[in-house]
Amino acid sequence: MRLLLIHARRFSYKAREPAVKEPESLGEAGGSGEFENALVVFTTVEEGDDESVAERAAEEVSKTASEVKPGLIVVYPYAHLSSELAPPSIAVDLLKKFADKLREKGLKVERAPFGWYKEFTLECYGHPLSELSKTIRRQETGAARRVLEKKFYIVTPDGGVHDPSSFDYSSYPDLKALVDKEVFGVELAGGENRVNDYCRKFGFEWEPMSDHGHMRYGPHAVVLMESVIRYSWQVARSLGIPVFKVMGSNMFNLKERPVLEHALLFGDRLYEVSVDEDRFVMRYAACHQQFAMLRDWVISYKDLPFGMFEVADSYRLEQRGELNLCFRLRKFYMPDLHILTKDLREAIEISKIVQGKILEEASKVGRKYVALYNVSRDFFENNFNDIVEFVKRENYPVLVSVIPGGIYYWVLNVEYHIIDNIGRPREIATFQIDVGNGKRFNITYTTPEGDKRHPVIIHTALIGGVERYLYMLLDTAALNEKQGKTPGLPTWLSPIQVRVIPVSNEYLDYAVKIASEIAGRGFRVDVDDRDESLGKRIRDAGREWIPYIVVIGEREVKSNTLSVRVRVSNETVTMTLNELLDKLSEEVKGYPVTEPTLPLLVSRRPLASYQL
Repeated sequence: MRLLLIHARRFSYKAREPAVKEPESLGEAGGSGEFENALVVFTTVEEGDDESVAERAAEEVSKTASEVKPGLIVVYPYAHLSSELAPPSIAVDLLKKFADKLREKGLKVERAPFGWYKEFTLECYGHPLSELSKTIRRQETGAARRVLEKKFYIVTPDGGVHDPSSFDYSSYPDLKALVDKEVFGVELAGGENRVNDYCRKFGFEWEPMSDHGHMRYGPHAVVLMESVIRYSWQVARSLGIPVFKVMGSNMFNLKERPVLEHALLFGDRLYEVSVDEDRFVMRYAACHQQFAMLRDWVISYKDLPFGMFEVADSYRLEQRGELNLCFRLRKFYMPDLHILTKDLREAIEISKIVQGKILEEASKVGRKYVALYNVSRDFFENNFNDIVEFVKRENYPVLVSVIPGGIYYWVLNVEYHIIDNIGRPREIATFQIDVGNGKRFNITYTTPEGDKRHPVIIHTALIGGVERYLYMLLDTAALNEKQGKTPGLPTWLSPIQVRVIPVSNEYLDYAVKIASEIAGRGFRVDVDDRDESLGKRIRDAGREWIPYIVVIGEREVKSNTLSVRVRVSNETVTMTLNELLDKLSEEVKGYPVTEPTLPLLVSRRPLASYQL
């Protein structure tokens, strides 16, 4: 906080026009004032200032006032003493506290309104203490940050509440891994994570020319990303409620009070960008954009519940040592769905549908989640039966973390974890019940009586972040490999679903014809026409985890059949083209179609465009 103190014989001001988007109300005085024998405190609130700074500033001004004996103090907002300005919402709050703390010291105080261009006249006394400047900085005491008080319990499907330190985990090893990490802070052993190798195999890599934690995506990775993005929208639409798909900006001005308040609740992993004299936060999910749109919509109770969906490029300033390829990133893609409901009761009921969909999607890929329920104390006490109902639907005990109420915007925040191939909990999907942001962003709906109310909002990533969903699939492959099984991806997601390999160039045209027919049915297919041995080409296809390898030779051409090597069973079977197409169609049923990202002929690809 920077202060310029002028002891004025006379001082007057008058507000002319707004200087910010939402200036402070002019009040009864109409934005003007005339004073005599005033200590005018031109005040700039800087980035990082807090209430302790306002307290110390009041002490300094009080000392000066005791020496110059003014009739009153005029706190005058003045943005020109520093280039590192606090956001307006923080500035006006601290100016009010500054004035209040001066009053607590027995001083008469007037405060000019914040956020206005003002004209003023000033006649300075001219004595040695009539012009002073002061800079007040926040003092770093070295004290530890306040630790949020949490109470942990294990809640079982029968409604039992247990102490995590005495619970019997013999039948629940996955829960034990989560409890060890979250409750007891046990440093898990870890080890070599095969998922990192798989990610690189499919073209997921760190971008060396960017900030660390940002990835680049090769052709195979693009298929995986686009397929999951399309699938996430499909899953959102399957909930049985209306869902609107939107797009928007990824950076928001911290001068906007709701943006700032939401950012402060998020914590210390914010990506910030400074442009001119403004500070912007890069979004860490789709909340800001969707809420900014929703506050402009005219919503009736008849419209609720409904959802708003966006695959949001999201930014979190993760610690460098915590970054993990395909899992913990500084920039990632979040299929973010927000569902507006009338009240808490409706939010709980819709959340059961959301929970069911989350569990269903994990089951489809052969995984079972272990859950951490973060709940506010009031929700735990007043809605315990609802918590038990959620846990029954999990059909598995959950770890519950109870925190004091009123700290966060949510009353229930459920994190769904897998225990990965090296024994570490990894959060994938989530849902939250948000009781605060409807009011914060002024989102309203009209009740049957014509009143305006704020909705309760469900936040959810039904399949998790795009990269995290892929992490779960690749981790499943790693677990299969540990058990001696062939690792692979589901057919719908495999970058190349069918590879056709002619025994020699003599059969290349026929191979291309077969591939073209397969491609015509919407499948990703290519032809390995390289001048390599048949064995090498088959091995290379295996390294790319291609589900079906079709070998074309004289016998296949004459018999009008295909020799098909099936990855999942390691068998080679003979089938007709129609039989192969029917098998492919059955395996991808219900999943999106994504176009190929590579040329048809393998020989036309630079080696760096795909990994073996």
